Amino acid sequence: MTNPELQRGSDWLAQGGLRPTRQRLALATLLVGDGQNRHVTAESLFEASRQSNERVSLATVYNTLRAFCQAGIMREITVDGTKSYFDTCTADHPHFFWEDSLQLTDAPAEQLEIARLPEAPDGAEVASVDVVIRLRRV
Repeated sequence: MTNPELQRGSDWLAQGGLRPTRQRLALATLLVGDGQNRHVTAESLFEASRQSNERVSLATVYNTLRAFCQAGIMREITVDGTKSYFDTCTADHPHFFWEDSLQLTDAPAEQLEIARLPEAPDGAEVASVDVVIRLRRV
């Protein structure tokens, strides 16, 4: 990892008010070091960390991704209630879920129109709306 990549990872952690431990910094650098947004699973980030010779357990990857979400620097997107993806882009936007490859990608937000949402029950408010469009290749 180069110094600019490490700096991006460190700056990203600072945005969330997170202390830059060795493991957090290693994972943050893998996620945002090149300046690109990512959609990852805990397993895919764990594999990327292994390939970059970082010593991070799978449990630590899960815990760190949860901490990143709680700090507001990542979003968790759940597909089918069983598989979680983590997105470094926290702005509201829709996703495509590719059923054949199990990949999550951004969908064009400018093409999405939601005319109206149901009213939240008394004592509740809408926190967010996640749109996941499932795709099957033909």
